[in-house]
Amino acid sequence: MKKIVLLILLFVLITSNLNACTSIIVTKGATQDKSVMITYSCDGEFLYHFRIIPAQDHEPNTYYEIKNRKGEIIAKIPQPSHTYKVVGLMNEHQLAIGETTTTGRKELQNPDGALHYWTLMQLALQRAKTAREAIKVMTSLVEEYGYGSTAEAFSIADPEEAWIMEMIGTGPGGEGAVWVARKVPDGYVSCHANLSRIGEFPLNDKEDCLYSDNIISFAVEKGYYDPDSGEPFKFNLAYCPPDPTSLRTCATRVWSILRRTAPSKNLSSDYHRGVKGAKPYPLWVKPDEKLSVKDVMKLMRDHYEDTDFDMRKGITAGPFNRPYRWRGLTWEVDSVEYCWERPISTQQTSFSFVSQSRSYLPDKIGGVFWFGFDDTYFTCYTPLYCCIDKVPESFTSGSLQRFSFDSAWWIFNFVSNIAYLKYSYMIEDVQALQSELENYALNMQPHIEETCLQLSKKDKEKMVRKFLTDYSFSRAEDVVEKWQTLGKDLLTKYNDGYVKDEHGRPRSEGYPQDWLKRVIENNPEKYKLPVW
Repeated sequence: MKKIVLLILLFVLITSNLNACTSIIVTKGATQDKSVMITYSCDGEFLYHFRIIPAQDHEPNTYYEIKNRKGEIIAKIPQPSHTYKVVGLMNEHQLAIGETTTTGRKELQNPDGALHYWTLMQLALQRAKTAREAIKVMTSLVEEYGYGSTAEAFSIADPEEAWIMEMIGTGPGGEGAVWVARKVPDGYVSCHANLSRIGEFPLNDKEDCLYSDNIISFAVEKGYYDPDSGEPFKFNLAYCPPDPTSLRTCATRVWSILRRTAPSKNLSSDYHRGVKGAKPYPLWVKPDEKLSVKDVMKLMRDHYEDTDFDMRKGITAGPFNRPYRWRGLTWEVDSVEYCWERPISTQQTSFSFVSQSRSYLPDKIGGVFWFGFDDTYFTCYTPLYCCIDKVPESFTSGSLQRFSFDSAWWIFNFVSNIAYLKYSYMIEDVQALQSELENYALNMQPHIEETCLQLSKKDKEKMVRKFLTDYSFSRAEDVVEKWQTLGKDLLTKYNDGYVKDEHGRPRSEGYPQDWLKRVIENNPEKYKLPVW
């Protein structure tokens, strides 16, 4: 337990200043197979160690200890008699939780709050079976022990329902938190990306909308909302008001997810470009077509391709159309502030997942945690069932300070960082293997699960767990092994700027003509040869 607490503290310390995650929420009626799905890209320059927390029985008067940065115990939370197994960010009952940091009003962060968002997520997964229970666990814990993070948006899903919850503290020395949670209507898709999304909400719908007692009164007390203004109360405007930077770097991602999900809505780019008077994007949309797991994976792979903001275009993409801009996102020239586009697929993603929860299957079989390390565009999602007992050692090892082929995180970074050098060429090699491996797992899924269902009918539950553990483990090992080979093949094929043909002969491809023209336009005489 102490090790888990230290790992959580380390995660909080590393990610506490990041503003960089993306989450999609897909309800049962919006999917082809009646799955509830959420996604989460955990973006930050840190090396994630995948963890399986086993189910445990606890004796009376045992506690979950929360420690500060000095290792001092600041809270002792009584353990329930039983806690559930957690695989990554999904538990044995198919409950999954993701998040994005919305920051909000920084003066409302409570440095004395014992519970940070990551700890809340872990505790909810260990103590709750459903999304509603998870909301109750998280909100009751912060009420008693205080909330220490800045504003956060959570995606919470079980086999039947999906919710979006937003939370913010009450300032130094304050108590509890301010929060609101809305159930996403069945048949709809929602998303959030470091920008508060819940605006006006129903005050008298206790079935589908939950909120803290202080949600309006605290805003009035702090001067964030004037009840005499005639305007309805909106959580996001009160506690997490947008600014030009957050609109550009966060609302653009929301726009891209929604425009791809429901292109018929023809959503305008005005709001994320900061046009005054532009309407915010809807909290959820009904997709034009129901989504598959593969479709949701594709939504997580986005650089605004084929839009006016396509990051593969223009001088900033370099000669090989690289859709990446190194940090920081904002910069100045001659006292004028500028901002790079911030896509869903970004180089500093540590890991991401697509969770799949299905009510028509036993929990052991129904819950799948499709997991991948590194940039979502370059990762390969691997199925990890929510009942499994182990993952490959490469998923649990490695250090940010030292490269190692023993670490899956480093292997995926090895491939992506090579491919960034000559993106327009190498991305085709990457996507070919990515599609092959993901399609294989997706095609195998019904066969694997039918085998497990037959075992379940014979009351062989231990065999189901072992079968799914072995399958998940072997798929993960195979993906890591093939990805390491891919990296070596890329280095060989594209070494020193050459491109080797099918016979292994290197050839010079040079630079694209459109980029060479831009070089000349920038300085017409510098590279020009004299005519004798």
